Amino acid sequence: MEVVYLCLFAFLAGLIDSVVGGGGLIQLPALFIFLPHVPVPTVFGTGKLSSIAGTTVSMWRYARNVEINWRALLPAAITAFVFSFLGARALSHFNTDLLRPLILVLLVSVAIYTFIRKDFGAIHAPKLPQSKEVWYGVGVGLVIGFYDGFFGPGTGSFLIFIFVGVFGFNFLSASASAKVVNVATNLSALIYFSYKGYILYHIGIPMAISSVLGSVVGTRIALVKGSGFVRKLFLVVVTAIILKFAYDTFIG
Repeated sequence: MEVVYLCLFAFLAGLIDSVVGGGGLIQLPALFIFLPHVPVPTVFGTGKLSSIAGTTVSMWRYARNVEINWRALLPAAITAFVFSFLGARALSHFNTDLLRPLILVLLVSVAIYTFIRKDFGAIHAPKLPQSKEVWYGVGVGLVIGFYDGFFGPGTGSFLIFIFVGVFGFNFLSASASAKVVNVATNLSALIYFSYKGYILYHIGIPMAISSVLGSVVGTRIALVKGSGFVRKLFLVVVTAIILKFAYDTFIG
């Protein structure tokens, strides 16, 4: 019966994640609740199988309807793939709890800036010359890729904010671009978890199908509603992530 509930959460996570990221905020807690006796690495591995399915379909649907700057994103994705793996390897050598206050401050800053700047991400106006796009993409892949492998929460939101603020994309294009990098980081993690045998396929595959269905619905909503809707949902999701971070940091 827990598979049915997990599929429902995977659908919702896929829907939210396809628009503004943050699906892990929904899916991961559900996995821990319904699989209480499963080892933590297996919980993460099973969740990654679900996540990459939804993210890949979301990326494909965006690519058919939104112009994606592959020149900048392919170097970012390749670099993110490599550094996500390195981040996962580094995880065993550091205490990630030390990062929580810093990440919390960054997320609050992102939320405040996005809220104050009403026109932030409303217009798609790339502002980097082509000669710099590749190097900025590599920089994004390096930092965000390592962060996602090492820690993870808020990765999609950080990517969207960077693509809007640094690259000059609107929220819709930024969300589409974030999916390209997210697929790379998820694939890197999935390879690692699969190699280690940390995936429950009888649970992960139904969840992956549900995540795909959620991604299809979410992507369609984003494409119909446009950047204004994505911006509002972005603020809601970032606020939810901030609240969870604050709880885990100061109370949990």
